This record gives sequence, structure tokens and C-alpha cells, in this order.
Amino acid sequence: MKNIAVIGAGTMGNGIAHTFAQSGFNVQLIDISEASLERGIATISKNLDRMVAKEKITEADKANTLGNITTFTNIEEGVKNVELVVEAATENVELKLNIFKQLDKACAADTILASNTSSISITQIAAVTNRPEKVIGMHFMNPVPIMKLVEIIRGYNTSDAVTNTIMALSKELGKTPTEVNDYPGFVANRILMPMLNEAIETLYNGVAGVQEIDTVMKLGMAHPMGPLQLADFIGLDICLSILNVMYDGFKNPKYAPCPLLVNMVRAGKLGVKSGEGFYDYSESKKAEKVSKQFVK
Repeated sequence: MKNIAVIGAGTMGNGIAHTFAQSGFNVQLIDISEASLERGIATISKNLDRMVAKEKITEADKANTLGNITTFTNIEEGVKNVELVVEAATENVELKLNIFKQLDKACAADTILASNTSSISITQIAAVTNRPEKVIGMHFMNPVPIMKLVEIIRGYNTSDAVTNTIMALSKELGKTPTEVNDYPGFVANRILMPMLNEAIETLYNGVAGVQEIDTVMKLGMAHPMGPLQLADFIGLDICLSILNVMYDGFKNPKYAPCPLLVNMVRAGKLGVKSGEGFYDYSESKKAEKVSKQFVK
């Protein structure tokens, strides 16, 4: 397997494209927006520059990685002659189902279709295709070039052969693949999101402030960043979407998103990407300044 297509040039998509390209794969990066593709390639180039500066790769390695990526704005053209497609579009059920319908028609019969979804059912996605045995989840972690884990999610009909192929492929990328079954949130987010939601509830109930909550978890539990900072980093809209998927899937009130999270998303306070969440990122991308609404 040498030819890969990646759908979506956003944070996860460009990270996945970067990782495959740096490992020597030919990557066809697809996005409906030419501007998004340009931003994606610029991000990959900047991240490669950091690796060069740290002497982890050479300038020749950077040039080879960028040379392995070709961009497309048309799915039909972008998936020609690929053996694997990794979809990394926005975490929206209807959008993903529509993309997989298109991929099923446009791709060769033996092409494996993978989704980077962090919570949406692989079985549901596979059901809109005529190849459910060849549909699988590849949930990479952000930032993709650095994080080692890939959650490999088997849908109800995913074959052993496809699972084994994707497990082996992940190892080729220098990742550690971990196989899980198809339930809402899988493993990573089923455990992580309730913790983040509980941290937001703790703030909402006035138990402690933003920095105090994050400090307790960083120093008391040895977490590299506090839960509110992490929620900002992931994107509060993404956190809300994942919690809603789990709440709908399990019908268990413990997964119901905190009203504060719902209101922040409605107000456009999405975290790092919008410039403000629990912290203010207008001057720095680091979580150094608490958002004014949470300052006593």
C-alpha cells in the first residue's frame, strides 16, 4: 500500500497527510476549499520546519515529505488509484455519511475506507456503502505527527483482513494501534469527555475557578494540561458534539453536556481556534490568561 487519500485539510487532516507523507506514502489531500488546502500545506510546512530546527529531520526530508503530497478539490479525481482513504472531515454525522456515499461510488472496489471520527458509529457509516467489511475507524490523536496512539475501531461488519491491514499500516507510520469495538465515544473519548464535562460542571457550580481546577489536575493527577485547557485545545464545539453522540447513543444522563458548555458554543467561544474559551488566546496561544467572564 503506497497511495493514500485524505479527506479534509483541517487540523486532523493535514496532520494525517503529514504523517503518511513523511513515512514515504503518496498522499492525495482533498478538500472542497482551495484556501483550506493552502492553509493545510502551510501548516505541514511550518511543522516540518520545527522538526528541521530540532534536527529531527533534514531539509531534504522536508522537501521529500511535501513532494509526496498532491492536493485536490474534487473527490472523484482525488481518490483515483488509492488503496486507502482516510476521512477527516468535520465531526458531523450527515456530512460523513454523504462523504462515504461518494467514496463508495468513486473508489475502486478493493479500496479500504477509514474514518478519523472520534465518536460516530463506524457501523452506521459503513451501512451507507456497499463495502461495509472494508470500512474501519482510524482515530488519530492531535497533534497527529507527535502522538503515538491510533484507535482502530472495528465496525459490526469490518473484516479481520482489513483490521489486520490497518493495524500493520499504523505500525509502519511509527504509531501504536489499539483495537477497540464500535460503541459511542469508543475508548478515548468515552473516558476523556465525561472528565472534561465534569470539570466544566465544577466551574459552573462555583466549586473553584478555571486556573484552580486545572492546577489541581495538573499537579495532583500529573496531567500535562488541565481539563479546561484541554477542552479549549480540542475545541468546545467538538467536545459538545462528542458528548451529544454519547448521550444519544447511551441515553444515560451522565453524558449530558453541561449547560455552560452548551452556552459557550452557542456564543462562539470555542477555545483556541476562536481566540477565547475558558482562557483568552488573543495575545498568546498558551493558556495563561483566564477569559474575562470567569475572572472574579
